[in-house]
Amino acid sequence: MIQTVVKRDGRIVGFNEEKIVTAIRKAMLHTEKGEDMALIRQITDHISFRGDSQMTVEAIQDMVEMELMKSSRKDVAKKYIAYRNQRRIARKAKTRDMFQEIINIKSNDITRENANMNADTPAGMMMKFASETTKPFVDDFLLDEEVMEAVHNSYIHIHDKDYYPTKSLTCCQHPLDHILKNGFCVGHGESRPAKRIETASVLACISMETAQNEMHGGQAIPAFDFYMAPYVRSTFIEELKSLEELTSASYEHLYNREVSDYVECPLDFLSGDERIVQHAMNKTVKRVHQAMEAFIHNMNTIHSRGGNQVVFSSINYGTDTSAEGRCVIRELLGSTYRGVGNGETAIFPIQIWKKKRGVSYLPTDRNYDLYELACKVSARRFFPNFLNLDATFNQSEEWRADDPKRYIHEVATMGCRTRVFENRFGPKTSVGRGNLSFSTVNIVRLAIECMDIENKEQRIAQFFAKLDNILELTAKQLHERMEFQRTAFAKQFPLLMSALWVGSEKLKPTDTIASVINQGTLGIGFIGLAECLVALTGRHHGESAESQELGVKIITYMRDRANDFSERYQHNYSVLATPAEGLSGKFTRADRKKFGVIAGITDRDYYTNSNHVPVYYKCSARHKAEVEAPYHALTGGGHIFYVEIDGDATHNPDAIMRVVDMMDKYNIGYGSVNHNRNRCLDCGYENSDKELKVCPKCGSTRIDKLQRITGYLVGTTDRWNSAKLAELNDRVIHE
Repeated sequence: MIQTVVKRDGRIVGFNEEKIVTAIRKAMLHTEKGEDMALIRQITDHISFRGDSQMTVEAIQDMVEMELMKSSRKDVAKKYIAYRNQRRIARKAKTRDMFQEIINIKSNDITRENANMNADTPAGMMMKFASETTKPFVDDFLLDEEVMEAVHNSYIHIHDKDYYPTKSLTCCQHPLDHILKNGFCVGHGESRPAKRIETASVLACISMETAQNEMHGGQAIPAFDFYMAPYVRSTFIEELKSLEELTSASYEHLYNREVSDYVECPLDFLSGDERIVQHAMNKTVKRVHQAMEAFIHNMNTIHSRGGNQVVFSSINYGTDTSAEGRCVIRELLGSTYRGVGNGETAIFPIQIWKKKRGVSYLPTDRNYDLYELACKVSARRFFPNFLNLDATFNQSEEWRADDPKRYIHEVATMGCRTRVFENRFGPKTSVGRGNLSFSTVNIVRLAIECMDIENKEQRIAQFFAKLDNILELTAKQLHERMEFQRTAFAKQFPLLMSALWVGSEKLKPTDTIASVINQGTLGIGFIGLAECLVALTGRHHGESAESQELGVKIITYMRDRANDFSERYQHNYSVLATPAEGLSGKFTRADRKKFGVIAGITDRDYYTNSNHVPVYYKCSARHKAEVEAPYHALTGGGHIFYVEIDGDATHNPDAIMRVVDMMDKYNIGYGSVNHNRNRCLDCGYENSDKELKVCPKCGSTRIDKLQRITGYLVGTTDRWNSAKLAELNDRVIHE
């Protein structure tokens, strides 16, 4: 008697005879004679009792074929066999067509799903071959039928589904001090601890590059300034020791001399110890600058994932008030402002300034001058973005201004917007933690399905009922994926599970990661709140106070349900304002195909990103802030606020500061400013002309148009998919 079934992915599940009943019945319905439930039950019972206690799916299907061939309904057997063959052929045909598009480097939404990936290179092609063939495997063998049906019908989207079988996690905030103090070994060579700023810079790059190959999301450093600062001092001491060799004198009494700031100054009119200290300081500043320049250069050239992508990297900084930390920040910003190579804007790392009152926000604050510099750099180079540590939901009761490790209690963000801070199973921190996986709900489709209900209260009530069902399914799917991830061994993630993830130091290579990954988060995302509200009320939240009230109610409900799921499954669930890139058009195409073109909903090629006011809606920056701000407190998995400004931002850093002021006023957690920046690839000329096609300086038509796609930059829009290009063309300025 069959008791268990071995699925194609190796999982063992309980035998369910109803699946045999369903399969035979479907075949019968495609014959002239129709169904015969008595025969179906007879065959099903025969297979159930005659089969081995444990059988594979294929073996059971073979038995079904044999029993049908022995029965009087050979017509059904033919249909059943034909159906199995058709599925095999269909999968092969679909794979063939998809492979041809990749081989012929066609620019479409498959090859342009991720703008950070160059799918035209050999390594990029291999990644796409692997990605597109893995996704059907996940659908067929790793998802249960209810989830697969929801994915197929575009109710939910499972992000990074191609990485599902690898059991990898999404992202991590690196506790870089562990790497710098202890070194690490993940390959054939061992990296020694850092002793100077140059080594610290290189190890920071290697840490993120190595972890990128072990994970499917981004890599971040939560306190770059704090981590680098000790190596500014050690470099300063190294310069003093070099002078000792030159002069045969001892300067040991100067090694730990207090320094108010590391600033280059001429040596004229200085003598004695003052001259020695300033000389060593000048040398140190130059080396810090070169180390920061090398760091940025490396993060834009070091490839990961088979050579088709640079590391999707982020760094957080701004709250280290020590002279050494300030030196790191100043030289990092200076290098960013100058650009890489021949003056190009660095795409990575995504830089995030941590704004904090009492540290960097007011003119009386110690790091205010660096905050001003950060705004100047952002006005030219788009980065840094700004993280508001003073937002009520970004604060920690453990934070103390005199704590040398206060960064542990500061929220950090990464990539487009991913946020990890609250924790039910350990300390409230971003350090050593990250997202495990996330899935996005198509709230627009749920709303469209309710549009025919005339009574508004009933329509909205029906929407919430549908939302509740899909949230239950999404939480279940995330739980099942996490249960699958838990079975991975620590040795599968040599760096992540030995030196980075919180608690991983306790693991042996052959231990599973089950005991530590609960420190991470599971994200329930959403996109298209604007279109969802249009379907329910006729107007989006940017143009209607009533719609705004409903929008907040919807996302509050999602947040509350996420809290419920956290208690039920004992995980860290959170709501994510999804940074839709490839997904922005995918849901829209599916909904338009089913429901047709609906004004204000499916009439564009994309759904509005998460809870944003639509990019095409003309309003002031202040109004946009007022509307979007309440959602930041509800989306603990991540969020971002954008403002589009006109003109040459290079000459207007005050515009950046005004945006940060708005963030502070309206309790916004994370934000950035979008503006135009063009660069001639032949002569380096730059301007902000939105329609620039020919360089006015040299006549070249090779113009690099730098734009922010979601939370990160892309040097060329050639790699953008059609939906994001449509969104880009619709963006309007916020006055």
